[in-house]
Amino acid sequence: MIAGKPIGFIGLGTMGTPMALNLAKAGTPLFVWNRTPDRCASLAQAGAGVASDLDDLFARCGTVLLMLENDIATDAVLGRGTTSFARRVEKRCIVSMGTVSAEYSRQLSEDIRASGGRYVEAPVSGSRKPAEAGQLVGMLAGNAVDLDLLRPLLAPICKQVFDCGEVPGALHMKLAVNTFLITMVTGLAEAGHFAARHDLDMVRFAEILNAGPMASDVSKMKIEKLRHRDFARQAGISDVLKNSRLVIEAARAAGMAFPLMKVCEALYAETEAMGCAEEDMIAVVRAFEARTLR
Repeated sequence: MIAGKPIGFIGLGTMGTPMALNLAKAGTPLFVWNRTPDRCASLAQAGAGVASDLDDLFARCGTVLLMLENDIATDAVLGRGTTSFARRVEKRCIVSMGTVSAEYSRQLSEDIRASGGRYVEAPVSGSRKPAEAGQLVGMLAGNAVDLDLLRPLLAPICKQVFDCGEVPGALHMKLAVNTFLITMVTGLAEAGHFAARHDLDMVRFAEILNAGPMASDVSKMKIEKLRHRDFARQAGISDVLKNSRLVIEAARAAGMAFPLMKVCEALYAETEAMGCAEEDMIAVVRAFEARTLR
């Protein structure tokens, strides 16, 4: 987005690594950094530069994409609250692609602008497999000029991007999308639990669901994982619990009811407490099974 300067990418986790790899494979001039250096190896093999430290990355890059877990990690990377903050954000565009609190994002945007930088929200909808395929859905909020410049950069990552107005419009939109995703997958887990407890043929159960009007890419993927008890992480229990709490926080701030999300939060918290934090979200079926055995 700034002529002659490479793009920075920070946060090489479950989603960040395939996203950064797609940028590198598309020929994007890219520098990466991660708190765990070993995660940079695949990016180096794909042609990305590896920054020696955070200051090195910010010094090299005019636009920095952040795919970080939460506000604490974001503040640490940006040096917010320290003398490093202004130096890292001044004359740069900071693009936050993770799912954080909408109010936190609004305040961060103000602080970055006050320090001479620019800020864009760009959360994405999708899990690990869509990230690997470059088929995520992006939601953008910020200055219209910045969004126009950012959109082509995201082409190797997202199949579509949508403008959502000013910050924190993109995060509010992401939380609305997550409300549907979380309640849908939780309902699928309960339906699968019901079918299993009645000794139904789970292959036929999946066939009927996949043939019906409720079928989607997500439901087809999750019903196969549920049927095979394949809980390998795509969207993890811990992430879904975090997102549930962000939805509830935003709902409370708006003075609205959130009965389904309250139930989902309890179920994902119970699943995490069983030691399943790193399992896929469909492992929430364990909470239904545990309640059944009481």
